Amino acid sequence: MASVPAVLQSEWTKIRTVSSTTWTLVSAFVVTVALSAALSAVMKATFDDLSREEQVTFDPTFLSFSGMVLGQLAMVVFGVLVVGTEYSSGMIRTSLAAVPQRATFLFSKMAVATALALGVGMATSFVSFFLGQALLGDHRTTIGEDNVLRAVVGGGLYMGLIALFSMAVATMLRSSMLSLGILMPFFFLVSQILAAVAGAKDVAQYFPDQAGSKIMQVVPDAMGSDPAPYGPWAGLGIMVLWVIAALIGGYLVLKKRDA
Repeated sequence: MASVPAVLQSEWTKIRTVSSTTWTLVSAFVVTVALSAALSAVMKATFDDLSREEQVTFDPTFLSFSGMVLGQLAMVVFGVLVVGTEYSSGMIRTSLAAVPQRATFLFSKMAVATALALGVGMATSFVSFFLGQALLGDHRTTIGEDNVLRAVVGGGLYMGLIALFSMAVATMLRSSMLSLGILMPFFFLVSQILAAVAGAKDVAQYFPDQAGSKIMQVVPDAMGSDPAPYGPWAGLGIMVLWVIAALIGGYLVLKKRDA
């Protein structure tokens, strides 16, 4: 029986020695920070052009996380590659032969990868916030204002949960290509489009990304957005439920099917 510390060490070695997983985490950080900074600079220059309603509900904290629209896709890729690479290379057979306790194998892998994703997510969130506020000038806020620290920490949690959800989905589908083919359009297109459609937004607001992103808002209904029937922590809770459901599904597939 493989010990948990040994399995954790093995999974850490796998992740850090595969360049693609390292670069996707770097990309998540760079893309999010760069795009957030650019949009913050643009907002400073065009703030006076906003409508009165948009100015009143302006949320400088939430704006500084604008880059997560793209950065989260890098987290999706990271999560999928952590799991899917072993299936595509056939190494999953070797891994399960070395660690026949499938729950130990799966959750050790996800624990290590999630810890990395959370670390990068937190760094991304704090850097995006401070750089964004510096570029907003007179329209900025500070980390000490009410609920701002919650939003910044929530941004890091959001990115970590996106990665964990993607790992769970990849475990269910057992294919990197199939997982990316579903998750990338879902987060980048389907969820965003449905959230803007009158007849579908009531359903879309319970999607994991739509609900989870509420944790990053300080001003309710920021920038004239539609109100949600739940608060920031409840929204993150909805996202956690999605992740738990995906984890259960992934474990059941791994337990009942051959490698």
